[in-house]
Amino acid sequence: MAEPYVLMLDGMAQSAVDLEDPTRLHFDYMRRIGDVLDRLPAGPLRILHVGGAAMTLPRYVATTRPRSAQIVLEPDQAVIDQVRIEAPLPRRSGIRVRVVDGLSGIVAVRDDSQDVVILDAFRDGLVPDELITADFFTQATRVLADDGLLIANVTDSAPFRRARDAIAAIRVSLPTQRALTVGAEPATLKAKRPGNLVVLAGLVPDRPFGAPAPSSYRVFEGAAASDSFGGGTARHLPD
Repeated sequence: MAEPYVLMLDGMAQSAVDLEDPTRLHFDYMRRIGDVLDRLPAGPLRILHVGGAAMTLPRYVATTRPRSAQIVLEPDQAVIDQVRIEAPLPRRSGIRVRVVDGLSGIVAVRDDSQDVVILDAFRDGLVPDELITADFFTQATRVLADDGLLIANVTDSAPFRRARDAIAAIRVSLPTQRALTVGAEPATLKAKRPGNLVVLAGLVPDRPFGAPAPSSYRVFEGAAASDSFGGGTARHLPD
C-alpha cells in the first residue's frame, strides 16, 4: 500500500491524499465528512469547497461520484502550484480551482447552484475568522439549493467558543426549519486535545455519520446539539 502524499503548511500536516486510491481518507474528520457525503442520494453532486489544499475531499467525490461538478476556492497560489506539480489532479476530474479567498469567492457563485458547501479552510491552524461569521454563512445559504447541505469543519478546543459562535452564526443564517448536527471525537469533547468539530446544517441525511460507537465518535442532533453547543454569538464582519 502506497504512502499518502502529505501537504505540510504552517508546520502541520494540512492534507493527506492517497493518489492511487483517493477513497482512503487518512484524517478522521475527513473520513467523517466522507461518511456524510456517502449518505446523500446517489449520483453526481454539485459541491463548493471553501478551502482546497491538496484537494483531498474533491478527489474523493470525483472518485465516488463521477461527473460531479466541483468548485474549489483556494487563495494560496503557491499551494496550488505545489500540488499541481507534486500531486496533480486526474484529467477530466470535474474539479475547478479558483485562486480566491472563501469570502470573496463565494460571492461570485450563483444562487441555488450547489448541493453541498464544504467549509474546510485554515489559517494558522484555525478556520479564518471571516469564514465563521453570519455574513459568510448567509452567502452559503444563498448558493445552496433548497435541499442543500452545509458541512463545516471547525477546529477548536473546550469550551468551544469558536465553534459555539460559528453555530450561532449558522443558526441565524439558515432557515429555522433546517436541522443541525455536530460530530466530534470524545477526546476533544473531554478537553484532552484540540480537534475537529464537524457541523452539518440544512437537509441533513439520516444517521449522517453512520452508527459510530460513542466511545469512537459522538454525534449531537437537534436539541442535543443546541444544548451542548449553544450560547455562542453570531458575529458579523466589521463595517
